[in-house]
Amino acid sequence: MSEFFSHSDYAGAPLNIPVMLFSVLLAFLIGQAIAWVYMATHSGLSYSKSFVNSLIVIPIIVSVVMGVMNNNLVTAFGMMAVFSIVRFRNILRDTFDSTFVLWALAMGMACGTHRFPVAVLGGIVLASVILYLSFTNFGARQNFDLIVNLQWSRPIKELDYLTQLLDRHSLKIICASQRAHDKTEGADLSYRVLMRDPERVLEFMNEIRDLEGVSKVTSLKAEEESEV
Repeated sequence: MSEFFSHSDYAGAPLNIPVMLFSVLLAFLIGQAIAWVYMATHSGLSYSKSFVNSLIVIPIIVSVVMGVMNNNLVTAFGMMAVFSIVRFRNILRDTFDSTFVLWALAMGMACGTHRFPVAVLGGIVLASVILYLSFTNFGARQNFDLIVNLQWSRPIKELDYLTQLLDRHSLKIICASQRAHDKTEGADLSYRVLMRDPERVLEFMNEIRDLEGVSKVTSLKAEEESEV
């Protein structure tokens, strides 16, 4: 088996098996780190297990691709022709997901070209920056705990009853949407709520549902893309 690996490679430069194995293993470890950072920092409704798995596999594939190219221009153009046949139709719902894809590609290229210090140092710096942005909530204009949607069937002038209830449980509220009904009194309302006590969300929602004139109450955790 060892003779097969030693004498069956007819490329211009001989294959360095230990270095190749190390580059693929390092690509896997960095891909795993990228996936962990993504899982720890992801927010929103676009989370996908398959996307997380792809972040681990992409650096390995790119590392192997760079090893096949091995600074060979003819091979590089041939691989470009092959990859041009493949079309990727996956649409990333979160714009920041593309950052993780580029990160995975860059780390795979660094491992495949045996620039191991670049892969390690670059991976550490990028992971640190993304974790910093996540934990500091950098760039967010407003912080809310809940998005509450409901239907108000009483006259709009009686909204003070609902507002008082919201004020009692919240530090800050914003009415993000108010759409009046065409033929009947009332409106469809959407509020962004910053809770006084996040542990009392269930009690808060039950009080809203029990309020006369309120129906079709739904809520979800507020995310950055829900800012107004």
